[in-house]
Amino acid sequence: METAINYFHHESAIIEESARVGNNTKIWHFSHIMNEAVIGKGCNIGQNVVISPHVVLGDNIKVQNNVSIYTGVRCENDVFIGPSVVFTNVINPRSFVNRKDQFRVTTIRKGVSIGANATIVCGVTVGKYAMIGAGSVVTKDVAPYSLVYGNPARHKGWVSRHGHKLSFTDNQARCPETNEHYILDADQIKLTERN
Repeated sequence: METAINYFHHESAIIEESARVGNNTKIWHFSHIMNEAVIGKGCNIGQNVVISPHVVLGDNIKVQNNVSIYTGVRCENDVFIGPSVVFTNVINPRSFVNRKDQFRVTTIRKGVSIGANATIVCGVTVGKYAMIGAGSVVTKDVAPYSLVYGNPARHKGWVSRHGHKLSFTDNQARCPETNEHYILDADQIKLTERN
């Protein structure tokens, strides 16, 4: 992907030279996009956001105000990151020990929503369309379509692609907004009819 020329950034934002930004993306006040960061098309990067080197954000990602996304984070398309969310990248940081060669990869799959003030501890994968409740601390992998919250975040139910809690009868449920059909099989959700 080449650096786009068709994106907006507020005059107070800093976009370093080797950062790559997709078309129709907007970057707001006091945000800092560091070298080698990659931001896809149609993203909205809120105020006072830091995106560190080598972070990769897909298309149509919404990053709300005061978010820190550190090296090692990779987000697929259509991810929502709420206000003041923090990602980490070292499991045992010390100010006097350089562990840049130990950054862990954190993967956020397509369609995930992360609530305000959540912390995502490095090295986890959050499955597609999962929903992380506000203020949660995610310390382990999250299954696709899973609703998790708390400290540490624990599985509390299942959600549809459109973010509605699913109510299962005989291991089947429908999204109340779209009527899409889901099956629960061996603690995994399968979308069988998509509208």
